[in-house]
Amino acid sequence: MKLDRKEILKALETITIAGEGKNMVESGAIANVVTFGDEVVVDLVLHTPAMHIKKRAEDDIKKTILEKVSAEAKIKINSKVEVPDKPEIKGKAIPGIKNIIAVASGKGGVGKSTVTANLAVSLAKMGFSVGVLDADIYGPSMPIMFDVENEKPISIEVDGKSKMKPIESYEVKMLSIGFFTSPSQAVIWRGPMASKALNQMIFDANWGELDFMLIDLPPGTGDIHLSIMQSLPVTGAVVVSTPQAVALADARKGVAMFLSDAINVPVLGIIENMAYFTPEELPENKYYIFGKEGARDLAADLNVPFLGEVPIVQSIREAGDYGRPAALQTDSIIGTVFESITRNVVQETVNRNENLPATEAIKITTMAGCSAVKK
Repeated sequence: MKLDRKEILKALETITIAGEGKNMVESGAIANVVTFGDEVVVDLVLHTPAMHIKKRAEDDIKKTILEKVSAEAKIKINSKVEVPDKPEIKGKAIPGIKNIIAVASGKGGVGKSTVTANLAVSLAKMGFSVGVLDADIYGPSMPIMFDVENEKPISIEVDGKSKMKPIESYEVKMLSIGFFTSPSQAVIWRGPMASKALNQMIFDANWGELDFMLIDLPPGTGDIHLSIMQSLPVTGAVVVSTPQAVALADARKGVAMFLSDAINVPVLGIIENMAYFTPEELPENKYYIFGKEGARDLAADLNVPFLGEVPIVQSIREAGDYGRPAALQTDSIIGTVFESITRNVVQETVNRNENLPATEAIKITTMAGCSAVKK
């Protein structure tokens, strides 16, 4: 069997790159097609750094050739992303901070803050310099989880300017609105006030040199999320979900927010929290209380990495309440679990930095893509 190059090009004219109006051949995305008997090599050139668009384009090419040309074709795709050598960074970067990771969840109560705290201490244990920005304005929990709820940031002078000094615990620097309010005080602010407070904690603080800054976002896809991504060039996002359908539906929306054309922040992966319960007296048993592998299946469906699963263990809750994150427990199952997940986060960050240009802090010019209203 010998494949016909013209027939392949004609078939590829029926598909487009996500977000582009022209077909792949007309837009120049298909740079070249070479055939060798039953083998075909397609050179694909993309002009967007979004990894999900690259994966979708490659899948569409393979599916189209197999369906419209030959089901026996052996297909190889050489993909490359053409972007400016020095992409413009809009907004303000924080000097000295290499990677900014947003930790998000579509739904509250899935353990996002617990996962953030344990990722932070795991990174610190690995030798990275780490900071945590508690951006959950209405429910700040980092001060409790790091046993520093009675601490108050002090003001120091840096290069002639007054800066906040982040609180440090377990080798992790952090700032939270919880440091500036009493434990019983409710934060009753409108969006602009919350955004202003966040900007002060971001830019009026002396974070120093950090390998990773983790941002603990509030649940949902709202105003705080937009404020953060307008202010900072976020390296990537990690989405936390439990396995049940109700949480997964909202997690899907969280991933969609980051991957939308208006935001365009790479999703490093999904973490499944409360994956299963194993009684201490029956260590071989696993009880899937909230469903089985729901977040893993969601990650596969959305073509984003699955970073790992965290079981339901009483010591995780106790450690958070006592202000000593469970990942600090050496030679324990939980310590091993969080170390594995953290290594996956680091690896996906490395992959993202090697394959994609620096993220731009977004500039909102239209509400299209930021609401449920279709364009």
